[in-house]
Amino acid sequence: MASAGFAPVVAEPLPATAPAAANGAIFQQASGYAALTSGMRASRKGDIITILLVENTQAAKSNSASKDRDGGFSLTPPTTGLFSLFSPSDVASSGSQNFSGSGNAAQSNSLQGQISVTVVESYANGTMLVRGQKLTSLNRGDEHTQFSGLIRAIDVSSENTIPSTKVANARIIYGGTGEIASASKQGWLQKFFSFISPF
Repeated sequence: MASAGFAPVVAEPLPATAPAAANGAIFQQASGYAALTSGMRASRKGDIITILLVENTQAAKSNSASKDRDGGFSLTPPTTGLFSLFSPSDVASSGSQNFSGSGNAAQSNSLQGQISVTVVESYANGTMLVRGQKLTSLNRGDEHTQFSGLIRAIDVSSENTIPSTKVANARIIYGGTGEIASASKQGWLQKFFSFISPF
């Protein structure tokens, strides 16, 4: 479900008559001026940036091992004397040991879509902290997406978009509630028997 921690950050509105700073400059930051080099790119607290979700991860792992070991021992008793009563087969021994095992694991994940977030903080080194969420109510349940992370202002396009692959410390949460989500989960009794079952 939606979280209050991902609520949008709204920039403070400018006063109706913003007093001009007495520094002799023609353009003032309070007037909404943006340099030609940056255009209207989002860079201040409360600005909106669209995150393009292009997450694709794949992982695979395989392992195999084998082991063989053989051993033998034999002693030939003397043909005369007290130990001549024993035959060579009475004092012979041998053994063998072998082991083999293998394992494989594979996993893949994909997430495509878009989500608009707001700038929470803008830092002096050119990075910005962004955060936002999207809640979609369907006829059979709800879906929610939450996103937060650090981006570089230089990576933001002229359309105020940035792919999720360029977000540092990204946190993406996607989930849902309702009949469809409940149908894909085990019941509590089935979970209990799965836990105690030795097979």
